Amino acid sequence: MGRFQVVGATVVDGTGRDPVDIDVGIEDGRITRDGGSGERLDATGLTMTPGLIDAHVHLGLSSPIQPQFSFRISAAELAADIFATAGATLDAGFTTVRDTGGIDGGLVTTIAKGKVRGPRVLSCGPVQCQLGGHGYYGAEWEPTELWNSHHLPGLCALSTMSGNADELRRNVREAFRRGASFLKLCVTGGVVGAHDRLTDTQFTVEEIAVAVQEAEARGTYVTVHAHNNDGIRNAVEAGARCVEHGTDLDEPTATLMAAHDVALVPTFAVVEQLLHDTAGAGLDASTRDRVLGVRERMAEALAVAKEAGVRIGLGSDLIGPAQQRRGEELRLRAKLETPMAALVAATKTNAEILGLAGQVGVIAPGAQADLVLWNGNPVEDPELFADPANAVLVLQAGRIVKDLR
Repeated sequence: MGRFQVVGATVVDGTGRDPVDIDVGIEDGRITRDGGSGERLDATGLTMTPGLIDAHVHLGLSSPIQPQFSFRISAAELAADIFATAGATLDAGFTTVRDTGGIDGGLVTTIAKGKVRGPRVLSCGPVQCQLGGHGYYGAEWEPTELWNSHHLPGLCALSTMSGNADELRRNVREAFRRGASFLKLCVTGGVVGAHDRLTDTQFTVEEIAVAVQEAEARGTYVTVHAHNNDGIRNAVEAGARCVEHGTDLDEPTATLMAAHDVALVPTFAVVEQLLHDTAGAGLDASTRDRVLGVRERMAEALAVAKEAGVRIGLGSDLIGPAQQRRGEELRLRAKLETPMAALVAATKTNAEILGLAGQVGVIAPGAQADLVLWNGNPVEDPELFADPANAVLVLQAGRIVKDLR
């Protein structure tokens, strides 16, 4: 902490403006208005960006998935895998993440206290799921009431089942009690599903509205896992503020989202992961069959959302042990848009979606000094985002948390 300057870097500030060559001052963990003073940190030849933000992570799913769900991995090993993924996330240049299901409040606290290396974490706690819907991975013979025994309090908590609005209200209140800072509901089936299809809709408008009411009472919001338009429209009508995935989003639904200022977080990296290394995630070949065609449809949905004026963030959704190359999401998005658009989505826009606008995601006076110095210019060569070795220096709130210089 204290006062120092980062000098000599080309600065890409996260707003979409052209890069500039300026010195950046840091004082007590924040970026200063006057350029700073004190010790000089030489970054000549490097490119500075804000710390990256991943708006869709699953730190709690850092072990092979099927063995984890079937109690074949010890709590000690699950914790070790989660801690390793948290550190790898920071090393890839991601200083803030939104965990959209899989961790319990104790992990967020442990990272925040500095006992484990990792990014700043905002968590929904357990995902809210319809009875027997997406997010339930118990065996068919297993009574639903036993599902919560899969949780490891303080560490892992994938999902909670609700059969009606009253049960959902109780479950979301429990999620907030356990430290959730927002809520996530599954309102359609999913790709990594056990008992559902992408075309399924789950939860009624009235049920989703219960979660929205509880979230708004605490000054926060609901995001939804949704692949099909019926589920998305139900969520928008109920007051949800964000949609994850949005694979089959059409023009009328995108227009509705834009009119209600509902954001979209596409997730391309997990699609590539499941297409090319299903086994590495600890899943069987049937999952790959479910993901066929999703990449192309999600790319079309991205274009439709952009044309409609929807605010579009960025999330990787990586699962299993292969979560080291989180920046792959920016590389994939750069191919579909531009490298600068991908960077803005992963910084300024994601900060807005997470409710942290102006605090992170930009290089501006008063913002947290979350900064990444890259070996090369990823706005010119987005391949650099995908390799953590190119993030040679990472600062989080003014502290150097990685230094490969």
